[in-house]
Amino acid sequence: MVSARSSNLLLHGISASPGIAIGRARVTDRAKIAVSEAAIRPDEVAAETKRFLDAVEKAREDLQLLKEQLELEKGAEHLYILDTHLMILEDPMLTSQTVSCIESQLMNAEGSLKKTLVKFREFFNAIDNEYLRERGGDVEIVGERILRRMIGIQQEPLVELTGKVVVIAHDLSPADVLQIDKNRIIGFATDLGGKTSHASILARALGIPAVVGLEAVTTSILSGDHIIIDGSTGTVVINPDDQTFREYLSRKLQYEYCNRELAKLRDLPAETVDGHPISLKGNLEFTEEIPALKEHGGEGVGLYRTEMLFMNRTDLPDEEEQFNAYLKMILEVAPFPVSIRTLDVGGDKFVPELNLADELNPALGLRAIRLSLRNPETFRPQLRAILRASAFGKARIFFPMISVIAEIREAKRIINEIKSELSSQGIAYDDKIKIGIMIEVPSAVLIADLLAQEVDFFSIGTNDLIQYSLAIDRTNEHLSHLYQPLNPAILRSLKMVADAAHAAGIDACICGEMAGDPDYLPILLGLGFDELSMSPPSIPRVKNILRRFSRAEAVTLTEKVLAADTAEAVELILKSGIAAHFSDCSE
Repeated sequence: MVSARSSNLLLHGISASPGIAIGRARVTDRAKIAVSEAAIRPDEVAAETKRFLDAVEKAREDLQLLKEQLELEKGAEHLYILDTHLMILEDPMLTSQTVSCIESQLMNAEGSLKKTLVKFREFFNAIDNEYLRERGGDVEIVGERILRRMIGIQQEPLVELTGKVVVIAHDLSPADVLQIDKNRIIGFATDLGGKTSHASILARALGIPAVVGLEAVTTSILSGDHIIIDGSTGTVVINPDDQTFREYLSRKLQYEYCNRELAKLRDLPAETVDGHPISLKGNLEFTEEIPALKEHGGEGVGLYRTEMLFMNRTDLPDEEEQFNAYLKMILEVAPFPVSIRTLDVGGDKFVPELNLADELNPALGLRAIRLSLRNPETFRPQLRAILRASAFGKARIFFPMISVIAEIREAKRIINEIKSELSSQGIAYDDKIKIGIMIEVPSAVLIADLLAQEVDFFSIGTNDLIQYSLAIDRTNEHLSHLYQPLNPAILRSLKMVADAAHAAGIDACICGEMAGDPDYLPILLGLGFDELSMSPPSIPRVKNILRRFSRAEAVTLTEKVLAADTAEAVELILKSGIAAHFSDCSE
């Protein structure tokens, strides 16, 4: 254990939610329950099964009660995440696999549930997409809730903490974050967690400074220690000296001033000083996120992830369920458009109903558009639902992971078939609905000029494009330094795609993480991208840079960047260009 008595002890983790919190630490017990596997007798199976199922029901009742209380106290805006946890509790897979283990292996309920949770974690760990991989954490949080109900050990409620404190915990659940009273809890730091976990997403939406993934923060800090957490850099300072305290206090005041200034941008147009517009949109998965989109000045949805409709269930959502979900999103985002991406998953890691075999390399396997084209019984109802919903507002449809022209042509053929079906049935749809594709793999970049003849817009998924182009797994800590958005290969790929789109007269869009990083805005502006889609809280900071830059300046800066030969050289040019124009609220 590191002594917390040391002055200016620094810890570095993942910047989960921006902002600076300065206060006293409050270490709270959020460690995972330790359970052991124990053998049971055949005559104990029925009682053990009942004990498990009773705990599941009690956990469901607890969560439902918490949801109702939070809705009364704080409104329903962020409660969709609790709905996800309620869905997991009702998932037959979770219960059936645990009960099967109790019965077939004559194992106690705690051990059987732990075995089931391990299987779920293995499934999710194999997922290439970071955002979807983090959903495995939701299953584990629900499992912990059940285990605590079985054992009878409850966690200390955060609502009972007093004073202005920074919470230090092994991990926090979305329910924990939703219960935070910002007048008493001014930030949090955890051992576990990632940037795309639901706890981190909520912290950003609620404006709570947070650093996660610190690994040993709970063993490095004692309750009562003076602490600073910088959610923008992922830094935690334990027992800061006077000079460090003053420096961070100044940064905190500057950050809060900038936030007030950025809020004033909400209703101003997203355009450069010389009048060049870029559409700034949000990446969403639930309609409950729409208020945050509007609050931050988003001009529609550039990426509606439909995967959550298919997850945490053993059956497939039918056409009507999907139609209602898409219709609700379109109506609530109106008058702005919604770009709906078709199912982007990898085999039965998400949709067991498809009953596909495990793959040695799922990142390069049967996923996204490949999976949809192979399973028309899943693909066609989704397309019908989207087309039907398009009759009620502005909607676009786009397909993930297109790698060859044949894939988009086949998808368009199916759309045309469905349009004919709907017409013959007298069902309305937008006959001129725009069709696009995700550019995520090098082959699509190289034939972007050909693909542009087939569609109405491109949307670049920079996360996957960087990973596939540089041949790295960005979750591999030994390779993380090679995950370089500013690598010349990536920037040249972006230019090829933007140029091909504009030569064909279609829009060039980005919906990956690069779109939401204000530091990259000058390059994306200089390359000519028409639309950037990001997490809603990122919109004001990107708009701030956009409204201070001119298109001509961005083009000049981008020409210099494209001549650089390393990511490090690009970064120096970019930082110099931004620093020459901005002195405040630009980060």
